[in-house]
Amino acid sequence: MTERQIRGHDDFIGYSASDLLERTEDLLAALGMDRERTNERSAMTFLALANVRPGADWTTATNETYTTRQIMDWIRDQMGVSYAPNTRETIRRFTLHQFMAGGLVQYNADNPNRPVNSPKNNYRIVPPLLPVIRAMDTPEYPRLLEGFLSGIKTWNQQVVEERGMSRVPVRMPDGTDMTLSAGGQNILIKKMIEEFCPRFVPGGVVLYLDDTDKALGGIVDDILQLLGIDIPEHGKAPDLIVWDKENNWVFMMEACSTHGPVDVMRKRELRTLFGGIKVPMVFVSCFPDRGVMRRYLTDLAWETEAWCADTPDHMIHFDGKRYLGPYES
Repeated sequence: MTERQIRGHDDFIGYSASDLLERTEDLLAALGMDRERTNERSAMTFLALANVRPGADWTTATNETYTTRQIMDWIRDQMGVSYAPNTRETIRRFTLHQFMAGGLVQYNADNPNRPVNSPKNNYRIVPPLLPVIRAMDTPEYPRLLEGFLSGIKTWNQQVVEERGMSRVPVRMPDGTDMTLSAGGQNILIKKMIEEFCPRFVPGGVVLYLDDTDKALGGIVDDILQLLGIDIPEHGKAPDLIVWDKENNWVFMMEACSTHGPVDVMRKRELRTLFGGIKVPMVFVSCFPDRGVMRRYLTDLAWETEAWCADTPDHMIHFDGKRYLGPYES
């Protein structure tokens, strides 16, 4: 903002539309909203609810009720942005619902029992937030903001909690606990660590696991270097790499719940990717159950292993002369 647009300055003439949007995005971020709820659409929706127009002062903020249609009309008339009628649901689902969940907006404050399909359904700024908005860019703002935030659980806090609750807890072979992101292969990877490793790699060290937000780098870098293992770019390494200290073998393990096992091509690729490894490799295709494994039986490469989480005490050996162990390349 320029000096002319700082409140309290003798020459203050109100906020331009661009400055108003920028300050509203800052306010929404301070109120604990995430990236999408601090974008232009959400900022204009919030300004409509507060009825703070370009050229006006924050002290003009109100918390009258607005329908979604009225919010869109306000944005068109005051900000010069016209939303198509089918955008109404986007504003409702991806801005207003999160404003409500984050404690910023009330739904049908005038009649909480109004039918869900009523055209009179409306939204308003919660009364305790109004003094915070009116104090924007004044010395009182930080104190009022802190007081408001102390009484709510912000949208960002709720998102973090939900992510934490949905994470997958894993007990590592050394007894330490960690969590993996929810979804994908991680339910099966958890079983590979907690069920396969104690049975077939007792005392094993997890050197790598393919989780988008979990890095084991730094913990095992010295061992990786000692064994001559260079981890390739994300998506090319196996889902789990475990070092068997007793036999000095490295288990290259694929989780096969949604994609394929160690077939001939994948085995060849892994040998090429880990061409500098100094110890023998054991290739294991892991399945959630035998029903999934049956779909891939004809693809499994010889001289590899197959394991099913639903029968964790057993392993199928496509090994010929060996029971379990690496083959010379």
